Amino acid sequence: MTDLLKTKLSRRTVLQVAAVGAVGIDPALRAAVWAQGSDKPEKEEVKIGFIPLTDCASVVMASVLGIDKKYGVKIVPTKESSWASVRDKLVNGELDFAHVLYGLVYGVHLGVGGQKKDMAVLMTLNNNGQAITLSKKLADKGAIDGASLAKLMAAEKREYTFAQTFPTGTHAMWLYYWMAANGINPMKDAKVITVPPPQMVANMRVGNMDGFCVGEPWNHRAIMDGIGITATTTQDIWKDHPEKVLGTTAEYAKKYPNTSRAVTAAILEASRWIDASIANRNKMAETIADKAFVNTSVDAVNQRILGRYQNGLGKTWDDPNSMKFYNEGLVNFPYLSDGMWFLTQHKRWGILKEHPDYLKVAQEINQIGLYKDAAAASKTAVPKDAMRTSKLFDGVVWDGKDPKKYADSFKVRA
Repeated sequence: MTDLLKTKLSRRTVLQVAAVGAVGIDPALRAAVWAQGSDKPEKEEVKIGFIPLTDCASVVMASVLGIDKKYGVKIVPTKESSWASVRDKLVNGELDFAHVLYGLVYGVHLGVGGQKKDMAVLMTLNNNGQAITLSKKLADKGAIDGASLAKLMAAEKREYTFAQTFPTGTHAMWLYYWMAANGINPMKDAKVITVPPPQMVANMRVGNMDGFCVGEPWNHRAIMDGIGITATTTQDIWKDHPEKVLGTTAEYAKKYPNTSRAVTAAILEASRWIDASIANRNKMAETIADKAFVNTSVDAVNQRILGRYQNGLGKTWDDPNSMKFYNEGLVNFPYLSDGMWFLTQHKRWGILKEHPDYLKVAQEINQIGLYKDAAAASKTAVPKDAMRTSKLFDGVVWDGKDPKKYADSFKVRA
């Protein structure tokens, strides 16, 4: 934590700060005051739901390494079976926070993909590290990437089934974007089903789907088990794309601001720890592979975490854009343009019938003020702009400036 936290503040300083309130105070001083008790977490033990995926690691490590205690909270990671379960338990208050799909949070806020409830994104947990897997049966017929998949689907007419993990989630949007860019309309040319991440490999093994989009380690597991190949990684679709977030309800963030800030700061510090060294990444892989968390073999997790990729067809490569948890804080800032992108895709695919007020929705959900306080407490740099510009693999640039025009610009749509 900050050096300032280690120093004893005089009682007078604490009282002065408490009297002034949090407005206009140096964030580092504010962090010190929390530690002294005036901004003590309102709720000290918190349940954070997670799905067995590599990108739950910062939540798990904040708890396992005891970083949470430093910020005055106790994180209890709670394993969930599906994203629908995470959604329901967040909304009904069984969970305090969750490792959750970016698009799921936005969907719930707008009342699509579940009951409507005002939601909050406290931070982004990771960039990159998901992939699209095609079955070995398709690969044997020559479908090994987007172009060859489109060719096979045009030549051999039948019902093709692809799985994502939640209708408004990130994996659905990566899958649809990739298919569409290759001339396949996911709404018209294929059947799309929802399958929880840990069940993807078993479902492909019994022939329930031709392809899926999911987070690691399940794409690598499909290769290890000889049932699938990696057609593309999501970082090849959009380098440094947003993925999972730390989500809660707007009501919770408002009722427990100190707890929300402390938990965010602890997970930021855990994120920095993961990205700090190969040794730390290996330790993380060993920890999360345990049956209490991801429940798979260490080698299913650690290869892609270290950027060691193979496609299941003999090609291997070192990927500099494998899963990132911190990247000097660039991963974690809740950019408004990131949230808005998911809304543009929800509109594109008919999940949203009308254009929302893109910027307003993102400003309601993404808790930038709270994030900045947590960033100060964990000594995390904050970018100057709440928007960022990215070029996706089809050459189309997204900068958040004209979301309505962007959403309407795609030729392949619902």
